Amino acid sequence: MRVSRTFTAAAAASSVLLACTGTAAAAPSHFDDGSFEYPVSTPGGFKDLVAGQSIGPWQVTSGSVDLMGAGSWQAAEGDQSVDLSGVRAGSVSQTFTTVPGTKYTVTYAVAGNPAGPPTVKSGKVLVNGQNFQDFTFDITGKTYTDMGYVYRQVNFVATKSTTTLGFASSVNTAYGPVLDDVTVVACPPCPSCG
Repeated sequence: MRVSRTFTAAAAASSVLLACTGTAAAAPSHFDDGSFEYPVSTPGGFKDLVAGQSIGPWQVTSGSVDLMGAGSWQAAEGDQSVDLSGVRAGSVSQTFTTVPGTKYTVTYAVAGNPAGPPTVKSGKVLVNGQNFQDFTFDITGKTYTDMGYVYRQVNFVATKSTTTLGFASSVNTAYGPVLDDVTVVACPPCPSCG
């Protein structure tokens, strides 16, 4: 199972590079811990975090989220993931260095907490507080061992030397959308990035 997750993540990263740059190598961003691997949460359990607390470089910015420990359910990459609805709808964000005028591609894996309703989980991607993309995930047939992660992408052009990327749940229950394997790739100047 770990091999297929690694292959899926590698395939997703390759598609970002091709979509963003054609044949050129992408420049790294200064984005960190998109797989929510630290701090380490309770193995087989979770830690509920509320607005004002942090998950490594991520800040919980509203409501509450659950940092799911290794073995709680299948992660898209690594051992941990985040349920964006802890006790209620929550959100997380990370501020990182960007170059004004540069295009960035965000790739992320989304699933849903299969333990309870609603069947279709929903959320949004925020860039500097603005909604850049809505997403949904249907948990029909999904289990803790087969979460069914799908990868999504969104692009933005940096306007400042720092950018805040956020993810928010639109599900105001304890069973929200699940986020993992977030990557940010800067697109170097090239004809296909215009």
